[in-house]
Amino acid sequence: MRYISEFRDRALAENLARRIAEEADPVRDYHLMEFCGGHTHAIFRYGVQDLMPPNVQFVHGPGCPVCVLPVRRLDDAVELAEKHDVILCTYGDMMRVPGTGRRSLIRAKADGADIRMVYSTLDALKISRDNPDRQVVFFAIGFETTTPPAAVAIKMAQAERLSNFTVFCNHVLTPAAIGHILDSEDFAPGGPARIDGFLGPSHVSTVIGSKPYEAAAQKYQTPVVIAGFEPLDVMQSVLMLIRQINEGRSVVENEYTRVVTREGNRKAQALVAEVLELRDSFEWRGLGDVPRSALQICDNYAEFDAEKRFTVSEKQSREVKSCECPAVLRGVKKPTDCKLFGTVCTPDNPMGACMVSSEGACAAYWSYGRQRQSETAA
Repeated sequence: MRYISEFRDRALAENLARRIAEEADPVRDYHLMEFCGGHTHAIFRYGVQDLMPPNVQFVHGPGCPVCVLPVRRLDDAVELAEKHDVILCTYGDMMRVPGTGRRSLIRAKADGADIRMVYSTLDALKISRDNPDRQVVFFAIGFETTTPPAAVAIKMAQAERLSNFTVFCNHVLTPAAIGHILDSEDFAPGGPARIDGFLGPSHVSTVIGSKPYEAAAQKYQTPVVIAGFEPLDVMQSVLMLIRQINEGRSVVENEYTRVVTREGNRKAQALVAEVLELRDSFEWRGLGDVPRSALQICDNYAEFDAEKRFTVSEKQSREVKSCECPAVLRGVKKPTDCKLFGTVCTPDNPMGACMVSSEGACAAYWSYGRQRQSETAA
């Protein structure tokens, strides 16, 4: 298949649904975690869950970097903007995520902080060039997909000698999080949840390739299939996972072969390795401290590290009370299990990052009516 429309073909979807129903063993259940929020939205937008037999269930995972960024790091960004008189540049979704006391970047902006939404690192660099008398901080977040542009921006700033540009680096790594999830008590025998296989992230894998997931698949005996974002991609990946589970295999397979290779984008990997290095540990919302799961700016580029140029205070950061976003991100609860969902918490009045982010599970449930189906079923 060559065109997007072919990956949304109804007849092909019905055929895949029949094959999944035929091959899913009726005496067992299949719990498949989609790590990426893009898959969550594809599943709900196209009704993929409704095409699955009852014993095939999707478990919603960490979703997106906006969702997993801990409140403390958001509070630090607010403090940078408010107390250090910097121009803070950030992506749109981060503007509305509530921090401690529900204070978000957009509220700080309304109170006078100079916070600007950008579409790319190049926008942040331009703001730095246009404001030579102001310190400009780029609030960098993202999985491996958005890490190379941050590295490029730092190299460009060095080449141009932009002494007023720094990066507040919050880039995180997906393979480490997968291992941490499988190590957690939530998914231990007798725990509240189960994972039989992973739908591996696709855009992330265009950069890092499929190889980094192989160690986790082998260690935890849990298959991984790198899946594209179209509905037929997801359904074909489900079928591939079911076959692995039925056969007792636990390997990494690549459904998204039109984009992803085993080795990934080596040029991008080399660029990231030059500018960034592993942190010993980093906090993820919902997952806690995850060893070797994030990146920081290396010593050769330390002058562009906002954490070294500015000091932020030690503070007590807190999630919004009763928000179940952390449990949703761990895959142990669904958005409809949260008593705030659809009542106090809506896209117009979000209580947590999962309702704000364009890839959040709560946003997917709300946008595509999953909560209304749950109410009808009840």
